[in-house]
Amino acid sequence: MLAHIPSAMLSGVDGRRIDVEVHVSPGLPGFTIVGLPDAAVREARDRVRAAVLSSGYKWATNRVTVNLAPSGLRKAGSGLDLAIAVGVLVVGRRIDPARITDMAFVGELGLDGSVRPIPGIVSLVAALADHRFVVVPEASAAEAALVGGDRVRSVATLLELVQAVGGDAPWPRRPRSIDRRDRRAPIPDLADVRGQAVGRRAVEVAAAGGHHLLLVGPPGSGKTMLASRLPGILPALDREEALEVTRVHSAAGVRVDGGGFAVRPPFRAPHHGSTDVSLVGGGSTWLRPGEISLAHRGVLFLDELGEFPPRILDMLRQPLEEGVVRIRRARAAVDLPARFLLVGAMNPCPCGEGSTEGGCRCSDLARARYARRLSAPLLDRFDLAVALARPDVDQLLGGSSGEATPVVAARVRRARSLAHRRRLRCNAEIRTSELDVVAPLSPDARDLLERRLRVGSLSARGLHRVRKVARTIADLDDAGLTVGVRQVAEALQLRAARSALGVTSG
Repeated sequence: MLAHIPSAMLSGVDGRRIDVEVHVSPGLPGFTIVGLPDAAVREARDRVRAAVLSSGYKWATNRVTVNLAPSGLRKAGSGLDLAIAVGVLVVGRRIDPARITDMAFVGELGLDGSVRPIPGIVSLVAALADHRFVVVPEASAAEAALVGGDRVRSVATLLELVQAVGGDAPWPRRPRSIDRRDRRAPIPDLADVRGQAVGRRAVEVAAAGGHHLLLVGPPGSGKTMLASRLPGILPALDREEALEVTRVHSAAGVRVDGGGFAVRPPFRAPHHGSTDVSLVGGGSTWLRPGEISLAHRGVLFLDELGEFPPRILDMLRQPLEEGVVRIRRARAAVDLPARFLLVGAMNPCPCGEGSTEGGCRCSDLARARYARRLSAPLLDRFDLAVALARPDVDQLLGGSSGEATPVVAARVRRARSLAHRRRLRCNAEIRTSELDVVAPLSPDARDLLERRLRVGSLSARGLHRVRKVARTIADLDDAGLTVGVRQVAEALQLRAARSALGVTSG
């Protein structure tokens, strides 16, 4: 007897349909899985056997062969357990195949017959969209309903599934929608940052225009405080963006803060000791998303940027330009979304006191070596580069607090809405050929840029980036279509820290 059970597995952040074929034939008892299974899939035979016996059913005494099609695709993970178990019960005549027509199954089995959640349930259910019903673990029902809706059926145990399919018991009634209210911990308020007027302005401009930001300053100057407050002033995710973020986090097995559905832009801050796979994504059998994909539609904060290996930093260049990570292996190829706002923070020198008069203990050679850890092509991706100094005592103890996060966020939303009218998500996406139309310069602004170009302090590529930043500043100031000299001068000021890293133009 032969049974065909539809299921799915993860490939990057996307789901791939897998047809589970279970065949029983006379011969010595045995259980074989073919179709390029990895270790987790091969071990399914022991999990399935124990789950079937724990559910009160006898195990087949004949030879059972399981084929996972397409056979040329490497199978990974434990999400095929439930489909294999259903196939075994069908060939063992415990489930009527007519009762599961147009149904698909995904889930991991415990030895006691429980059905456990698996990563990537959102993508798996989406890959099975042509089936009337998809059976998922109880713990994954609400997340699966984001794309499956009423097609989702959930069970807590294998026995519960068999009884529901056979009509002996109704399908369990459980919530199939996620509470989308934002239950995450409050984001720190921007008003907590004392002083640092230039740093606060840079964060606002970065959020409004989607411009990558580099903060350079000694320890204690507030770099991390500023970066951690950036997500609070970014616009909330719309439904399409929220589904993208939820799908990526689900595929990585990372729970979204607040209950499973993304509401606010994510904030990821990997350690500088992270490996290239953990940061960029990939792996051997399971090509999982890395930190830059988990930061999709949000913020990737790289603290101590100068301590990251140069090889890993240079891996960011292509995702920053294309918004996607392209991973290629001999047997697999995946594209992982990675459209994020990059914020880097670093000390001006190895000892950290390079901007403090008389405090630096580094030699010229050490400072030059430290600056070279960031390649010029990577530095060129930062539209904003701001030098910070430690706030003085009066600012820390008696200074007035700056604007609160809601006030700044309102300006950012208004600036983003102006970009949307230009059919852009943000001003950082303005094409070079459209700058004269989208960001026309006043005569004084043009003269200022011409002087910078003639003295060599600004390159052609830097010119385009300055104009985009100036467009964002004009939107924040509600200055109208023409970009004036004040906006251009501020855009140039917000790149001043490049000279501290040995970059004289760009």
